[in-house]
Amino acid sequence: MRELLIDAWSWLNYKQAMAHPSRPGHHPFPELNTSWVPAEELRRLAAYKFLAAYDSNQAGQLASVTGDDHHGVERRELGDPSKLIDTTLSYLLGAEQTIVVPGAEHPDQADEEPTPEAQAAADLQDRLRSWAEKELLPLRVQQAERCAVRCGDGVYTLAWEPSKRRVLLRTYDPGFYFPEWDEGEQDSAEYPSRVHFAWELPADPVRGLKARVRRITYELAPIGPATAPGTTSDGRAIREQVAGADGDPVLTVGDTLDPLTGTVTRTYPWAPDKPSATTCYLTDAEWLLEDLGAAHDVFSLPSSKAAYRVRSDGQVLDRLDLMVDFIPVVHVPNSIPDVGEHWGKSTLASVLQLLDELQATDTDSASASSTTGTPIVALAGARLPIDRATGQPMPVRVEAGTVWQLADNGRMDTLDTSAQLAELRSRIDHLLDRLASNTRLTAAGLGSLDPAKLPNGYSLQIALGPLDSLVGSMRLARDHKYQLLLRMVQRLHQAGQEWPAGESLPARLAWGAHTPTDRTTVLNDVVQGYEAGVFSLETAVRMLQEAGYPIDDIAGEIEQIQKRAFDQAARLADATGDNGVVREYLGLPKADPVQQVPLVDPTQVGQAAPQDGSPASPHPAQPQAPAQLAPPGATGAVGAGGPGPR
Repeated sequence: MRELLIDAWSWLNYKQAMAHPSRPGHHPFPELNTSWVPAEELRRLAAYKFLAAYDSNQAGQLASVTGDDHHGVERRELGDPSKLIDTTLSYLLGAEQTIVVPGAEHPDQADEEPTPEAQAAADLQDRLRSWAEKELLPLRVQQAERCAVRCGDGVYTLAWEPSKRRVLLRTYDPGFYFPEWDEGEQDSAEYPSRVHFAWELPADPVRGLKARVRRITYELAPIGPATAPGTTSDGRAIREQVAGADGDPVLTVGDTLDPLTGTVTRTYPWAPDKPSATTCYLTDAEWLLEDLGAAHDVFSLPSSKAAYRVRSDGQVLDRLDLMVDFIPVVHVPNSIPDVGEHWGKSTLASVLQLLDELQATDTDSASASSTTGTPIVALAGARLPIDRATGQPMPVRVEAGTVWQLADNGRMDTLDTSAQLAELRSRIDHLLDRLASNTRLTAAGLGSLDPAKLPNGYSLQIALGPLDSLVGSMRLARDHKYQLLLRMVQRLHQAGQEWPAGESLPARLAWGAHTPTDRTTVLNDVVQGYEAGVFSLETAVRMLQEAGYPIDDIAGEIEQIQKRAFDQAARLADATGDNGVVREYLGLPKADPVQQVPLVDPTQVGQAAPQDGSPASPHPAQPQAPAQLAPPGATGAVGAGGPGPR
């Protein structure tokens, strides 16, 4: 029982090389046993290398090198692991990925101005989408997520670039990622207080460079005095504390020192009412391998031997204060981690032995097909050609048009292996079905299901049920991670004074549909629901967008629809009687006010003419009213019959 090891990588224990990785000579990758790699990380790094070998069709070579299969180099590998990874990735990502800020998709109401909250959400959504386009977010997401699907883990880093005035998004191989938790941490799923990225740089004799280790460290720590670039006596670049005129340390502009506790606090743009005493420090340095001993690992590299790098703006990356109170690193697990676990699980993990079986069967099938296509022939009583030089029978080859002369009792027999080949092909089909079932990708999801076996779309939906649950759980594991990443993007831009200060608004990454959608049915449901008043216009347009219709901006699409909605505008006019509201609904500019023309007073019509003999007329400012405006029975009505009763 003491030899039984159960951890996040125990699904690889059936490999002899992974059973006892800590024993000298048992580890499959000796290059990982260098002094700076912690012993507890060896199994994780070895697992990543195993999975990468399966992805690149090198599992047989790896088995031969590690002693699991001495004939592994002859193994047939036909790309099944890579297909599983790419298929899972395509269903996970869906047709597209869209940044959505709640409250930004609703158009302005016709009778009121947009609220400050709605305007802020719309502005943030536009800023995030513009940033995503510049940073090639869909490409970065695909890079990180493919690594997460293959290895079980993916990593993003964010960094403020002063020259570009925006946040840079980068992805790292999880084999470079070394999180460090405080001693006694009960739940390793919590965010670590220190994160390292480390890898080796090979020697370059041409440039005169020795083998080195580069390590990038992000660390949360109390805010300290201000620092500036400096140099040591031997010319190494470092950061030094800034001293005032009296020699005392100087604080960064905006920081506050509590004289009683000695704590330095800072107010960040995203929390103006909550001073913080924590900041994030960045260190980027290199060490020569020859300077590292057995007591040094990635968590304890000696600072006295470090050569610090310099950023593009001249800042030495030796505990550089990033002016943020969080570590700009996001770890993305492929699956929901177990309780107390930090690492995700690869899509290939549970079916790795099944992939070995499939590769072995493909190898046997290739051998059987060679004997079936070129059968083994046995001849009895045949006269074989003789080599005149040696006097020995010449080798016989089976070729088209070959004729052998047989004796009276001669016989020719062939070895028929077609039955074995058919059985191997049947076994391959069985293994593929098992693979589709165990990975929950289903035969329909892998494209190996015969469409004739599905009588209708409902049957297809049932067949894709396991795939829906798989994609749902994978997206659930990532939902909070991408919300965290977009929140960090906001705050780094605020720290760089490019975006306005204020509390961070929630933003998320919306995934596209992962399975085919009956667009005609969705369209009919939307039309009927909207006409019946069950769906709002916003919900209807969003349903069409999720079904795959080419709608880029929901608010813009709604605005275009309203500009042509004359029937709805007419009903709005009947309901309100307000012409301005109707014009605003249709997106038309405000019209000039209509001049009101007063009607003539009936009591003034038909008065006697002036004494000077000029004809009687109404007031010059009032037009003469038509005869039909006079009330029935009124005297003095203007008409053909002259004055008097009608």
